[in-house]
Amino acid sequence: QRRLAEQWLIQIAADMTRGTYVDPQAARITFRQYAEQWLASHSGEINGRDAVERHLRLHTFDHIGSRPVVSFKPGHIRTWLSTLENTVPSATYRRIILGTVTAVFAAAVDDRLIPDNPCRAKSVRVPQSNPSRVVPWTPEQVFAVRAALPEQYRAMVDIGGGCGLRQGEIFGLPVDEVDFSGEWLTVRQQVKRVRGRFVFALPKCRKIRDVPLPSQVASALREHMTRFEPVEVTLPWGKPDGPLVTKTLLFTGPAGRTVRASHFDDRLWKPALVAAGFIPEPEKGERYAAAREHGMHALRHFYASVLLDAGESIRALSQYLGHSDPGFTLRTYTHLMPSSEGRTRKAVDGIYRAPGKAGDGPETAQAA
Repeated sequence: QRRLAEQWLIQIAADMTRGTYVDPQAARITFRQYAEQWLASHSGEINGRDAVERHLRLHTFDHIGSRPVVSFKPGHIRTWLSTLENTVPSATYRRIILGTVTAVFAAAVDDRLIPDNPCRAKSVRVPQSNPSRVVPWTPEQVFAVRAALPEQYRAMVDIGGGCGLRQGEIFGLPVDEVDFSGEWLTVRQQVKRVRGRFVFALPKCRKIRDVPLPSQVASALREHMTRFEPVEVTLPWGKPDGPLVTKTLLFTGPAGRTVRASHFDDRLWKPALVAAGFIPEPEKGERYAAAREHGMHALRHFYASVLLDAGESIRALSQYLGHSDPGFTLRTYTHLMPSSEGRTRKAVDGIYRAPGKAGDGPETAQAA
């Protein structure tokens, strides 16, 4: 009908004016087709692209992959998330998967395939986890694990617990990044595994940082270097086919090669956890118990607890740990900060105390 055709034209003209017009032909592309195109143009580290591809292939394509992009409503996302709960128990991992799908739809909005992102509707609830509070090790536990490690790896505990480095950063720490005279340690790289091959790469979040080098940690490193000579290791940079880079590393594995995280965790770290009483001794022929909360990352938590207890600021701690956002540091470690009620009591008691006297109440302060 002419009247309906004119209304349609007016609506199309209005959409084009607002910049919300969607080409019907282009919008027929399915979610899977568009996601694969988006993935092909996805930039970033190889491991990140591989993880995104797994999220889409394993958890989205079979459920929503055949639906045209233009047809998606928030209800389709809610239904998919409900189905995802049955196959992915971890709320944290479901949130990561949803983030990937949200990014795909955000690109579709930018490409004018759809006017709105269905994942950002108010009715779509982001999976929420109940993270457990970080419980830092005690100094006794740290030193017990250190003593149970082979001698050539004990200084790793000093760097992790005394400087807050991540495992890959410790494995990739070269001699020339340790400034003994200036008492600083620079974190410029890590050792990581990319598609089955070890490479040197920038630290997590690509944050190069300087960390104060305590004198006790420096002494432990000097002693380590005296007993175990640093070794030159050559690895590609960033990706398996990247340019070769040679670094003189403080810690190496058998035959002067880089330390393999899987071997270190299973053959060296977990036996040390047994000796320190964190996990039980396995039965003959059995594997060690899982100890996710007691991996080398526990040394970073210990480092954070020590600094916060000493009154260090969240901003400085975030910088030393290499976090991209001080807010993340605050959310993770706020419960380790000295309690506000303790500071309040101390501050008020100090005001009420008369000069030269202790333990007097408000009456003495008022009389003064």
